[in-house]
Amino acid sequence: MAGNSLSFYKFDEVFKFKVCIFHGRIASKDADNRAADIFLWRNKKISVGVLGFSTTIWVFFELLEYHLLTLVCHVIILALTVLFLWSNASAFINKSPPKFPEAALPEDLVLGVAGALRIEVNRALAILRDIAAGKDLKKFLAVIAGLWFFSILGSCWNFLTLFYISFVLLHTVPLLYEKYVLSKIPRGPLKDKKFL
Repeated sequence: MAGNSLSFYKFDEVFKFKVCIFHGRIASKDADNRAADIFLWRNKKISVGVLGFSTTIWVFFELLEYHLLTLVCHVIILALTVLFLWSNASAFINKSPPKFPEAALPEDLVLGVAGALRIEVNRALAILRDIAAGKDLKKFLAVIAGLWFFSILGSCWNFLTLFYISFVLLHTVPLLYEKYVLSKIPRGPLKDKKFL
C-alpha cells in the first residue's frame, strides 16, 4: 500500500482516525470510520443532516437571539408536561401508564471522561508553564500572536459564529481539496519519471 499511496497523514491526536491519500482520493484507513465519511461527504444524507442541524442551531441562537438555558428549560418543561398529562390521562382512557426507564450514567464512563479531561488540562498547563518560564522565545511570541489574533476575531464575531464558521469549513474544505486538488495529481506508474 505504501508504494501506491501518494502521502499519509495521521490525525490520531485530534480526530482519532487515519487518512491516506490513495490514487488522488482521500480514503479512510479504517473500513468503518463514520467521522471521515461525514467530513468527506461519502454519506451525503448524514453530511447534509449534520450541516443542516448545525445551521438551524446557529440561526436559532444567533438570528432569533434565543438563549441556550432558555431553550433547555423550555424543552424540559414541554417534555415533563406531556409525560405528566400522559401518565394521568392513561387512567381515563383505560390504558396502562407509560413505563419510564431508570436512567443513570455509568461510573466508568464518567471516570474515563474526567481522566481524559484531566490529562489534557495538565498538558495545557505544562505548556503554559514552559512558555511563562521563558524557556522558548519563539513559542512565546507565537502564542502571544495567536492569542492577539483570536482576540481580534473575538471582537468581530462572537464564539458561536466562530464555531459555526469553523464547523462549516471543516465540512467543506476536505471535500473541495479532494475534488479540485487531488484530482490534479498525476496517477500511474513512476518508473519512467525523472526525479531531481
